[in-house]
Amino acid sequence: MRSLNLPNKLTLLRILLVPFILLCFSLPPWGMWIAVVLFVIAAVTDTLDGRYARAHNMVTDFGKFMDPIADKLLVTSVLVMLTAQGKVPAVVSILFIAREFVISGLRLVAAGKGVVLAAGSLGKIKTTLQDIALPFLMVGDSGKLFRIMGLIVLYASLFMSLWSAWDYVYKNRNLIRQE
Repeated sequence: MRSLNLPNKLTLLRILLVPFILLCFSLPPWGMWIAVVLFVIAAVTDTLDGRYARAHNMVTDFGKFMDPIADKLLVTSVLVMLTAQGKVPAVVSILFIAREFVISGLRLVAAGKGVVLAAGSLGKIKTTLQDIALPFLMVGDSGKLFRIMGLIVLYASLFMSLWSAWDYVYKNRNLIRQE
């Protein structure tokens, strides 16, 4: 088996950081600050791995498969933990997760037809907003401003999430039409 390239190693790092981030949720209050640092590192690797892979012609099937899984694992894990702590309304988390199921389902249908669906710019904006909102919400107990900022950005991300899902399905509606 060939060794993994740098972008794929960054993707695996993101996956490996998730349990440590979640563990930090159960530590004393300072543990959440460690979780934020780890989350930010993971979020930055998401940006870096894709850019580096494209710039250095290192895009692989492994990366195409694992990168979205790593992203969903990171964000949904933190969303669920924040929901359990009462920092994110359950309906918000459900809408985010439902969107991911819809997009993943559409990608599966497309793959079955030999079509690869790339991430769109609206989805990338959604992810960026989530990556900004979640750390604010993670440390929301440290100050009302953190919580307010986190919620504002989270709701902006939710709007982008729903808009990008609609856009993605609409642009690819031919893949799901009954024949």
